[in-house]
Order: sequence, then C-alpha cells, then structure tokens
Amino acid sequence: MNLEKLFNPQSIAIVGASPEAGKVGAVIAKNIMELGYAGKVYLVNPKYDEIFAAKCYKKLAEVESEIDLVIMAIPAKFVAGEIRENVNKAKNFVIISAGFAEMNEEGKAREAELLQLAKDNDLNILGPNCLGFIIPKLKLNASFASGLPEVGNIAFVTQSGALAVALTDLAKAEKIYFSKIVSIGNKMNITETEMLTYLEKDADTAVIGMYLEGIKSGREFLEIASRVSRTKPIVVLKAGKTERSQKAIASHTGALAGSDEIMDVAFAKAGILRARDLEEFFNLIGFISHNKSMVSNKIAVITNAGGVGVLATDAFLRKEIVLAELGEKTKAALRKILPEESSVENPVDLLGDALKDRYKKVLQIIEKDQEIGAVICLLTPQDQTPVEKIARVIAKFNAKSQKAIVASFVGGKKVEKGVKKLRAENIFNFAFPESAVSVLDAYYRWNFKEKNPIDNLCGSINEERKIKASAIIDAAKKENRHALYFSESRKVMEMYGINTSKSFEINLAGSKSPLGGLLEPRIDIDFPVVLKVDSDEILHKTDRGGLILNIKNQAELEAAVQKMRENFPGAKLITQPMLAAGMEIILGIKRDANFGPVVVYGLGGIYTEVFKLAEMLIPPFSKEAVENSLRTGKLGFLFRETRGQKIYNLPELAQIICALGDFSQELDGASEFDINPLLVYNNGNKAVAVDVKVII
Repeated sequence: MNLEKLFNPQSIAIVGASPEAGKVGAVIAKNIMELGYAGKVYLVNPKYDEIFAAKCYKKLAEVESEIDLVIMAIPAKFVAGEIRENVNKAKNFVIISAGFAEMNEEGKAREAELLQLAKDNDLNILGPNCLGFIIPKLKLNASFASGLPEVGNIAFVTQSGALAVALTDLAKAEKIYFSKIVSIGNKMNITETEMLTYLEKDADTAVIGMYLEGIKSGREFLEIASRVSRTKPIVVLKAGKTERSQKAIASHTGALAGSDEIMDVAFAKAGILRARDLEEFFNLIGFISHNKSMVSNKIAVITNAGGVGVLATDAFLRKEIVLAELGEKTKAALRKILPEESSVENPVDLLGDALKDRYKKVLQIIEKDQEIGAVICLLTPQDQTPVEKIARVIAKFNAKSQKAIVASFVGGKKVEKGVKKLRAENIFNFAFPESAVSVLDAYYRWNFKEKNPIDNLCGSINEERKIKASAIIDAAKKENRHALYFSESRKVMEMYGINTSKSFEINLAGSKSPLGGLLEPRIDIDFPVVLKVDSDEILHKTDRGGLILNIKNQAELEAAVQKMRENFPGAKLITQPMLAAGMEIILGIKRDANFGPVVVYGLGGIYTEVFKLAEMLIPPFSKEAVENSLRTGKLGFLFRETRGQKIYNLPELAQIICALGDFSQELDGASEFDINPLLVYNNGNKAVAVDVKVII
C-alpha cells in the first residue's frame, strides 16, 4: 500500500461534518480547521449550506477536484454506497463510523462488502470503527480526540481509540512526543502490518509503539517486524493474555504451548519488545525515544540510599543486563572522594547526606570506565537532599556522556521539581528502581539483536520428501483415522533423519495362543519388551492403561496381550524393546492460528505437563538459534557438567529439532505432533524416539 497521501494529505473532505456541539463530525471538522492544518478542507453534509463559516457540499460527488483523503463520520449503512459513488474521486478513506464487524452479523456483512470494495478499486481504508489519526508535524488532527500533541519521534498505532486519548494526555506531563498517532479500529484493510511497512520508511519516526488486541496474518507480521525492528524499536502492548475456554487438545504439545506463550516467542523472534502492562509500555516508548544506544550490558548504579540500591540489585535477577564489576582503578578513585562509610562496590552508595558535588564526582569517575553501558541514578528525598540541584548535575552529565542514563527519583511531592527538570532535559525518570532495570534490559536486548546478522536457516523445503510423507498421511485420512499408526510414524521420522525405536505388531488372527504370533518377518523377541496399544483413538497411553513396561519373558507377554485385548478389543498392539533409561525429552509441533507451526521441546515423560519445562521456536530457524535456545533455556542444565553429571549431546538434539522445523513446514496435513519421550543419553548412545504421535 502507498499510504503517503493518506497520512500527508494536501486536501481533506469530511463527510458527516456538523456544526452541532458534541457530534463527532463537528469535533473532527473543528480539529482540522482550527489547529493549523494548511491543506484544503471540504465539508460535506446534505443538511447544511455552511458550517463554521465554510461552504458545505450536499454530496461528496459535488466537490470539483480529486481529494487526497476522505473522512467519513456517517451511519454505517451509508458508508459503502458513498465510497462506491466516489472511487474515482478519492483513494484514501478514514471510516470513523461504528456498526461493522464489531457489532453483529449484519455489521460483518457490511464490513465484508467494504473490504471487497477496497480490493476492487485499490483503496486504502483506515478503520472502520476508529478514532482517526493525528500528525503533529502537519498540525493535522484528523480524529475526534481533542488537542494536538507536540512533535516527537514516537509513532503510536492502536486498536483502541480511547487508549490513544488517555496515553497522549498522560504523555504531555511526561514530555513524551509523537510523530503519528493512528487508530486502526477494526483494521479491515490497513492492519498493523501495513502500518509497520509504512512507518519503516517514515523519517519522522524513530520508535514504534503498538497496542494490539489481535494480529492479522501473523507470519507476514513477523516477517515485516523482523526487518523493521533491526533499525527501529517496536514496542507492543498485547491485550488478551488469557482464554476463558480452551478446546480439547490431543497432544501434550498443545497443552504446553498456550497462545500467550507463543506470542512471547513470536515477538522475541521478530525483535519486538513486549510490554507486560500499560505502565511498562509507557516507560519503554518514553525511555527509548530519548536515549542513546547501549554499548554493553554492564550497568552502574549510584544511590543515596542503601534500600533502593538493594531493590535495584534484586531486579537484575534473570536479566541479560548485569551489574558491572568495577575495576580497582575505579574503586580507588571513588574511595578518594567518598566518605569511609560509603560502598564503592556496585551499587555505589553515596550515603544519605550526599549533595550535588558527590553525585557529580562519582558520575565523572564512572564515565571513564569504558566497559559500562548505562548508569542508573537512584535518589530518595532525605531532609538534606538537594533534589533539584542533583537533577541538574545528572542532566549536564547526560548531555556529555556516551552512556545511556536513567533516573529513579523515588518519592512524591519532594522529588516533583527534580523530576520535572529531568523531563525537560530528556532524561526519563522511573517511579521505582525495578522499572528502570526492566526497561534497560529490554532496550539492551533490542540493541543486541540489532547488531546480529540474520542466521542461516536449518534447511529448505524438500519436495520429494514432502510428497512421500504426505502420501502416508493422505492414506490414513482416507481411512478416516485421526492419527498415524506407529509403523507409519516411524517411516515418516526416518525421512527426517530421526532415529525411532523398532516395533513389531502382534498378529490378531490365526493362532490359539493369546499371543497369536508376530507378523512377518518372523523373528525372536529379545526381552525385556514393552507392550503398547497402537490406536488413533487412544493417544495418551499411560493415562488409559495402554502401556505395559518391562515384560521379561514369553509368559508375561502372553498375559499382557490378553489383558490389552480385553481392555482394547480390536485395537492394534505393538511391542518395542525396553530401552536403557535415558533423559526423557518431549518434542512436538503445534499449529497456532496466528503464526502457523510452532516447535516445542522440553522435559518429557509422564511429568511433561506437571513441570512444564518447555521452550518454543517458530520456524524457520537456524541450527545456531536452536543450539542457543538449548544452551540458555530451561533444559540448559543438561548441557553443563553438574556434580559429576556428564553433559548430553547438544548438537544431536539441535539437529533433531531442526528436522522437526522442516517437518512442520512441509507437512501441513499433520495438525499436531508429539515425540514423547525422546530418550537422550550422555554415554555415547544415539538418541531414540520411543513414542511418536502424528495427529491428522
């Protein structure tokens, strides 16, 4: 889409303009006409000849010239007809009107008609059911929100118009300024993906903030976001973290991979910074819009109170940023200028009687340490603390320093003037030290990702393999089965290079013995063995009694078969070797409605859903990315020597996960998939898949 004329129009028509106070059409008309917009404005309403001393047209068709942008604030039932009549006069529309897909079936039909109209005539339509948009640089408020924010470098895209009004009001007090504020409403035609594409090249935008309730075309969104986030930070506040109900899930994988967890993985993959709540969203966009890049993850903290210093220290737990280890040269310099009771470790405690000079000297010493990427300046307003003067010292230091500087002046009325001074000098103040640490960590992770090259992907689609494996799935579907038999799953796994346990099917016919003999080729069984039911209707074998372990001889096997036949009449039964105990891993694939296939791996066996030690990866991915996930994730303990435990084979497991990434992209006929368990060893034995479920 070319959205340039939509967001930079030389002429605007307002259909539904009104002189009546309180009407949406009146607010929009006043905003555009009275706040300084320099382009041409056409008012349209059949009821009036004149509005606000300007000519009013009866119909949009009466306007003599082409129009860059049409804003529609008329009842929903008239919108499509008005656009259809004027598709040659304008190509860009903002539909303020509600009454579309957000309402009922009739509204959904209206929206479908509108979307088809846009496709057939190459139109750009923002909305419907939206607030409009604001471009402060153009003095253009094409919305029914009041006022005009100051010009800044943050673009805010939101599904909630009310949130846009609240955030811009809050932003004034915090000196946070915007390049664009865009309400996308039902995002029928212009979605978050189109907005990212447009904002990527917008010279006025340095930071992109988004409030989203849902994501359309998730894989396309990730692809675009991955590219945009390399040059511009994208901060997303995603609502709807919980689901009231969840459909029955056939695989353990489905239970492990909740939709919100997948959203986390998707955003991390794309380099998107996810805000956990509105406060963190506000902190992130505000801080990033004013700050320098971080050269390292080493952070210095200075404080005039031990308590907030301790709280800040605790906040570094499980973060990628770390408290810097101050060198002896730095510590020696600090000892010279600080009281004996001060701490020259990190956090550096300036003590409660610290005045502006003490802050100034400590900051000057820390500036010389090239290893430090950022400084957090903490302050509590004790009786002798000159809050405003210390704020000035921090501001002067920030103007000259190459490090990222943040402040956390903890207090209320007593720190108000100091905080105001910090804001005036583009230094973001956090109400609490934990927030400062969290935001710095998120910003560092973005900086770090930005500098990494795009990884080489595991593999590409293998058409020959895809055809062969798909044929096995298609044959099972023709038999109206819900899953492959183990023998079929094993064949598919072999195609992807995954070592799978051997199995033999118990023959149900032709013998007086309960065992009945084995299918050809006839072989002797090496005990001990495992007996399993192999049925597309019985997927969780342990829960249903469909698994008997450690069968030691022929008599035990016959007894086990008899029991299984009584419990599962007519079902296939298979035996497998009783393999040596190993670490049990689960691997699986879940197909997410937003982002497509998701590969899941974690601690397997019967405790899979109890401990939920699982990680997720969204294909395509590289082997390097998989190895990093294994090394740093919840199963990282397997790949470190701990109390004499030998490490497990990380490259082997990474290769298996890569193979599943290929599987997930080639075989869309498999709705869910589990290997549970995959036995992995640290004694040189090859990993082996024991139970494989391919659900179709």
